[in-house]
Amino acid sequence: MKYHIITYGCQMNKSDSERMASVLENAGYKSAPNINGADLIIVNMCSVRQSAVDRVYGLSKKLANLKKNKPKLKTILTGCILETDRKKMKNKFDQIISNQELNHIIPIGRSALTLPIYSSSFSAYVPIMTGCNNFCSYCVVPYTRGREYSRPASEIISEVQRIIKKGYLEIILLGQNVNSYKNKKHFPELLKDIQNIPGNFWISFLTSHPKDFSDELIKVMANSSKICHYLHLAVQSGDDQILKKMNRNYTVGQYEKIIYKVRKIMPQINISTDIIVGFPGETKKQFANTKKLMQKIKFDMAYIAQYSPRPHTKAFQLKDNISAKEKKERAQILNQILKKTALQNNQKYIGKKVKALVVNPKQAKTKTLKKIRLDKPAVPGTFISCQITHAQAWKLIGHPLNTTQNHNINSD
Repeated sequence: MKYHIITYGCQMNKSDSERMASVLENAGYKSAPNINGADLIIVNMCSVRQSAVDRVYGLSKKLANLKKNKPKLKTILTGCILETDRKKMKNKFDQIISNQELNHIIPIGRSALTLPIYSSSFSAYVPIMTGCNNFCSYCVVPYTRGREYSRPASEIISEVQRIIKKGYLEIILLGQNVNSYKNKKHFPELLKDIQNIPGNFWISFLTSHPKDFSDELIKVMANSSKICHYLHLAVQSGDDQILKKMNRNYTVGQYEKIIYKVRKIMPQINISTDIIVGFPGETKKQFANTKKLMQKIKFDMAYIAQYSPRPHTKAFQLKDNISAKEKKERAQILNQILKKTALQNNQKYIGKKVKALVVNPKQAKTKTLKKIRLDKPAVPGTFISCQITHAQAWKLIGHPLNTTQNHNINSD
């Protein structure tokens, strides 16, 4: 029997798919390279935006046609599923399993005993918690993933130890809000324990919420030789009134203070964010405040989304009164600012020698998780020293100074 998993959405969904693959292979299934060769197809969906849901609707039609010629084919829908979508999909898949139901079938801690089937041979996702208690007014995650649950620290550390022993070089800790991790230890304490595991590897984490971001976490990041100087900190809006309507529980001033503290102690940190344009009632003046914040913070990357009403959320009750055209124009304005600041930030790397993790023969990434296009091939899954020669908005250009496998380069 062969299986094929199709994954939409965030890194947490990708991690869930890797864990499902492990369970299936332990049960005797083999991986199929595409849907045509599979006896079981699992679709791991995302409900954060309507466009993601629409892709699953489109795929379901393709799977229905496939079943006409292969009647024994079994299809399962899982992932972040809203109840409204579950009802619409019930006749399109043989079985529907929500994320919360999936946690009972494949417990988040199962990997402490059986490691997932990782999509990379040197980079591994490790979920430390799941769910969310924040209930941002636009977000479905608390409804699709449930309330926060933090894995025991001992279980997480055991999993990371096993991964490092297998030669992995990058550990990516995952959670809807890693800052709120709490299971006898808080997140900074967990990071300290993980960085103390012997081995030459990097640690990064996704994602953080500004309201929980502590000075202690900043210190741990700055003082560690293993934690990547990369921070994804979603601001969502540069206007206090909009932030209040979003139920974000911080002000623009508080967000700016965090960024100031982080950059003071880690000047070259790579900071990315999420921004929503066209939130219900967002005036031109309120959007202008977001524009000013973008210009002031000078983000390295921003994932700019046009507001999409989601069922069950508090914002769904608000009138979506910003036109699609206006949302698109606002997104374009912010993307233009981003392209300029991203280039300026990347140009600071020119002439520097950095430690880099080779992702594929022609691409690597810095310890700040900046992409590097290599001007000559290097061995994937190795650390190299790299001279940065040029910069573009979304990547650096670099020359490998050594292309043999090296796990003991200490320069940053």
